[in-house]
Amino acid sequence: MAKVQVLNVAVLDNPSPFGNPFQFEMTFECMEDLPEDLEWKIIYVGSAESEEYDQTLDSVLVGPVPAGRHMFVFQADAPNTDLIPETDAVGVTVALITCTYRGQEFIRIGYYVNNEYTDPELRENPPVKPDYCQLQRNILASNPRVTRFHINWEGCADKMEDCENVDPAPNAMLPPSCASGKPPALGLMPDNSMDCL
Repeated sequence: MAKVQVLNVAVLDNPSPFGNPFQFEMTFECMEDLPEDLEWKIIYVGSAESEEYDQTLDSVLVGPVPAGRHMFVFQADAPNTDLIPETDAVGVTVALITCTYRGQEFIRIGYYVNNEYTDPELRENPPVKPDYCQLQRNILASNPRVTRFHINWEGCADKMEDCENVDPAPNAMLPPSCASGKPPALGLMPDNSMDCL
């Protein structure tokens, strides 16, 4: 049984201009004390064609985590536009939130993201080079795709096994990707008011 349950993710500041930070209010529950950190990441999928355009927007360490319910706001800067193929700037893509414990990913939450021009003229005649200052980002907050993985909570597992997929949008494809890095630590705030995800 998983020792961490994500109870709710609230998408904040949505829709918003493309250049605004991503903001998610995360609520999760630990069934028992966790002696090591949870690592949370926000990943922006730059292109459906290749994982090489995926960007880890931020990663944070939360922990050690006492048993109980916790809440924090996870904020990350907008993606680096120089790393997004121009043909993929406008339209639908994906933002992922992942969490790992002892190097093992146990949950992935994916959201469809629609980037479009708010100006009707630009919608009809989009510029050849994307104008990110005119783009609006809209995260489809009501329909996340949640994938849970069984991991070895007591130590490092050789591999992920027995994947359970909870998918309100069947046939949706989310490209998997994780990058590594040394994230800053993040504090916890207890919270008792959120509903289950």
